[in-house]
Amino acid sequence: MVKLSGLFGAVALLPALVSTYALPEACSGVCTNSHDPSILRRSDGTYFRFSTGGRLAIHTAPSLAGPWTYKGAALPGGSSINLPGNQDLWAPDIAQVGNQYYLYYSVSTFGSQSSAIGIARSASMDAGTWTDLGSTNVASSPGLPYNAIDGNLVNDNGNYFLTFGSFWNGIHRVRMTPTHQNGEAYQVAFDPGNTAIEGPTVFKNGAFYYLFFSKGSCCGYDQNRPAAGKEYKVMACRSSSAVGPFVDRNGKSCRSGGGTTVLESHNWVYGPGGQGVYQDPTNGPVLYYHYVDTRIGFADGQKKFGWNKINFSSGWPVV
Repeated sequence: MVKLSGLFGAVALLPALVSTYALPEACSGVCTNSHDPSILRRSDGTYFRFSTGGRLAIHTAPSLAGPWTYKGAALPGGSSINLPGNQDLWAPDIAQVGNQYYLYYSVSTFGSQSSAIGIARSASMDAGTWTDLGSTNVASSPGLPYNAIDGNLVNDNGNYFLTFGSFWNGIHRVRMTPTHQNGEAYQVAFDPGNTAIEGPTVFKNGAFYYLFFSKGSCCGYDQNRPAAGKEYKVMACRSSSAVGPFVDRNGKSCRSGGGTTVLESHNWVYGPGGQGVYQDPTNGPVLYYHYVDTRIGFADGQKKFGWNKINFSSGWPVV
């Protein structure tokens, strides 16, 4: 999550990093304008990609590889939530419930805890069809243990949860109806040594629920590059229950700094994160994310859409 800077200044490239991570799969068409992507395939085979910026930009394609085409804003009038940032919406999360599509989004400003998670509804996902329903009632203000951004809906056999959060006391979860909060928030992940964790996504594979999240510095690399290894990366913990507790591959609690690295900077890929996970009918489970291509530039507006197949054969996600 972050407000896009829109800067495109030339920056010296980083040296290539040697890694066993796979490079991103092919992407054609509009592969930039993809900060915090969220994707879903409609029954007619059309893929939709929603992203931060442009009042929730919509792109469509016939496959994950593209060609991606810009279609417009999901909420061209902004959000009805009365908070600063309601014209600059962040971190969309798309979900289908019955015959309706719900788009969760964040209203906030950078570094502020005065935040709320909103929701919009459409029967098709097409631009021009979205109705803003306002707040889910998941909100935060100074003094609360969480920041109400980066919502991700989990449907566990008809039981709905929204996993959300960033910095402060980490990532939290709350029961949903699915359109509104239906219980008290509780913590599912926290790193006392580095509170920069955010952007949760929960994905069920086999007997386990995997909690994916981003850790590290997300943005502004063209102006202030973090120390090596402190940039965005994708982490994961897992649980046999949808409600947790979540632990990493070594059995360390995700509430005590646990987290197994799934994807980090490698080769010309820098700062991957803002991820989602999707069960694609053609490619199986895929991890998708935004990243900086060091051969092009480091500005937030230059971040690209990346995706890779995930192998869960070891019980842990491997890209």
